[in-house]
This record gives sequence, C-alpha cells and structure tokens, in this order.
Amino acid sequence: MKTWVYFTFLAVCFLPSTVWAKACYDKREAEAEQGIRIHSELMVIGLNCAHMADANGNNLYVEFKKFTKKHEALFAKYEDIILTYMQKNGTAKPEKAMHTLRTNFANKISNDVATMRPDIFCRTYASRIEQASKMNQEDIRKWAATPYPQYPVSQPVCKN
Repeated sequence: MKTWVYFTFLAVCFLPSTVWAKACYDKREAEAEQGIRIHSELMVIGLNCAHMADANGNNLYVEFKKFTKKHEALFAKYEDIILTYMQKNGTAKPEKAMHTLRTNFANKISNDVATMRPDIFCRTYASRIEQASKMNQEDIRKWAATPYPQYPVSQPVCKN
C-alpha cells in the first residue's frame, strides 16, 4: 500500500468530530432557532407598537420586556443551543453569527412594518405580544417546536 494512502486513511479516521458534524438541525436546535425568531419578532412588534396598550393597560414594549424577563432562562438556553451548533459546525465567530441571525429575523418582520401603515401593522401583529405574555414556558416551547412552512429554519432538519 502506498504510504500516502495509508496516512490519508489514518488522517480521515482521526479527524476531529467537528469535521463530521452534520449541517442540519436536530429537533432541539430547530426549536431553539424558532424560539429566537419568535423572540426577535416580538421585540420588533413591541418597539413599533409601543404606543399601544395591552388588556392590562401596559405599553406593548413594556409587556415585551416583562415577557423577556419572565422567560430569560429559556431564551438564554435557546441561544446556547444555537451557539453550540455553530461552534460544532465550524462557524468562525459564533457570537457574531448569532447576532446576525437575530438581526435577520428582526429585519424580516421589519419589512412588514415598512410595507404597511403603522396602525395596520400594529392591528395585525400587536396581539401576539399579549398572547405570548400569557404563555408559560411549555407553551412557548410548543410554539417554537411547531414547524411553520412560511417560517422555515435556516438549516434543514435532520432525518433522524
């Protein structure tokens, strides 16, 4: 056997596991990305519809901040899951990539803001904050784990 073939074989067998990592999300990773998307969208809604009040009389951005505080551990966990995915798949700057991911989600719904009159946008989307604020952690996880064809995750979901 030629020496280079032998060494190539050994090198491939002992490559770090990150080289072999799948470029697809498992169900937990898909849920995490969707959870981050939901949180990012709610932030944009809260900021753009802050002048509106919810059923409790609170400004919608204040409601968004309360929602975030109440579920901060869940959203931190979602970010950790995606950062771990990015690291194991060789993303050069995972924190920057996470920021870009959040920005892209926010920009997507911001495009709706730009194409609608503010009152119509808020009438269409503001109720999401009130609905989210009533959710417990399990409800949020179910929401994030539900695939929506109009909101696909950025990576394919692994078959297994």
